[in-house]
Amino acid sequence: MYLDSDLHRALRMKAAETDRSLSDLVNAAVKRSLLEDAEDLTAFDERAAEPTRDFGAVVKDLKKRGKL
Repeated sequence: MYLDSDLHRALRMKAAETDRSLSDLVNAAVKRSLLEDAEDLTAFDERAAEPTRDFGAVVKDLKKRGKL
């Protein structure tokens, strides 16, 4: 894995300040990101049955009502 040199430097500094390894910090960040993705997918699945509206129709309605 390759990191931008500035990000790598910042990560090394954070590791030193928090007494954690680079791997620990990267693993924690990746886990948080994947957990967020899982939560997003769950929310998407929960809303899959909701009715949808055409974006163009929404914009036209907003314009018609003087909101745009």
